[in-house]
Amino acid sequence: MPKQFPAVVALALAGACLFASPARADDADRALLSTFCDAADIKESTCTRARNYPDAGNRECDVKLTSDRHSGRFIAAGNLLLVVNYESGCEPHATDNGGAVVFEQSGGKTIFRSFQPGSQVNDCITLAKSAQQDWLMCITGHIGQGNLETGVAEFVFTQDYSKNVSISPDFLITAVDSIRAYGANVVTCKERSKYFEISDIKAGPRPQTVTVTVRHADAATIGKACRKGFPRPKEIFGKLSRGEAYVPEGYEKRGKFIIDLVTRKVGPQG
Repeated sequence: MPKQFPAVVALALAGACLFASPARADDADRALLSTFCDAADIKESTCTRARNYPDAGNRECDVKLTSDRHSGRFIAAGNLLLVVNYESGCEPHATDNGGAVVFEQSGGKTIFRSFQPGSQVNDCITLAKSAQQDWLMCITGHIGQGNLETGVAEFVFTQDYSKNVSISPDFLITAVDSIRAYGANVVTCKERSKYFEISDIKAGPRPQTVTVTVRHADAATIGKACRKGFPRPKEIFGKLSRGEAYVPEGYEKRGKFIIDLVTRKVGPQG
């Protein structure tokens, strides 16, 4: 998912807030790392040799914790979970060179529950889903072959019989910006709308809603593009297929959209 996607969330660790001072932050990260790393292999916020790293084979996989982290009751009636982003030389570009580590906080202890390669929690907010459970809603992103893909996803947490916790994204809205790939965004003339980029997730005006900023083409924009109402992009790559049209950079629209997390309906705010 680019990084794509900084988060502003109060985070509790073992019942106490993480402190801002470097020394305390290092101590907090060391406590987290020690759940899957020998003391001799911990250097500041990095484990140089993580135990039981997924699909490591004979490799020694490093795990560097970053500042992106969120906590909440993401499993119904479960304990508080702490999700922390990490970087690793064992992860390729396809997983954005890292993932997230999931910890469970129970009885004043922090317990390692899993590595989740590719499931970064960069641009996220936590919302109450019910009295027993929270939502973790995130902007996701990934760039491949010049196409920037963004989306809004609920990160769904499940726990197996061994108490390992896994994460999977449930997308509510997705977008693709193809300017880097084709020189301009492309729409299909039969479409009534097309999303190019999603950003800036915030709690919505009502409970169980979020707002995002969407760069898009609405029906009027697509109609104008298909009637040759826009100038030709300065530089393009490849050729359009029949029934397609360019929306040059700067001719898209940008606005606030609201997403209802219960009905999953998406629409312009106001």
